[in-house]
Amino acid sequence: MRNEQKTIFVLDDDLDILEFLQALLQQEGYRVVITSKAESLEKLISGDTLPDLILMDVFLSGSDGCEIVKQLKSQEKSRSIPVVMFSAHPGVEGTARHAGADAFVSKPFEMDELLAKIEHYL
Repeated sequence: MRNEQKTIFVLDDDLDILEFLQALLQQEGYRVVITSKAESLEKLISGDTLPDLILMDVFLSGSDGCEIVKQLKSQEKSRSIPVVMFSAHPGVEGTARHAGADAFVSKPFEMDELLAKIEHYL
């Protein structure tokens, strides 16, 4: 349990993916906070305890993940938090990186690749 002090915030509008990622990351020893609502991320960032990494979908119902990343990277408080974005649409990797994402992973996930990227940024 080498990572238990690290907190990962996961944002996706697919509850199955949220539950899968929560189980996977907790098994790796991370503290995991999941949500399907972009507003939860905004509340978290305005609070006192920031996550060590944000893992989020590019396409969210009612929200644009790229706009959220631009907002995070434009604020002093959240600028340094690594953001790993994912999508089933591999063509959006450039868009995600242009918005400020530190890394991109295609869905369906290659678990080793996802964990390696997370570990790299933590």
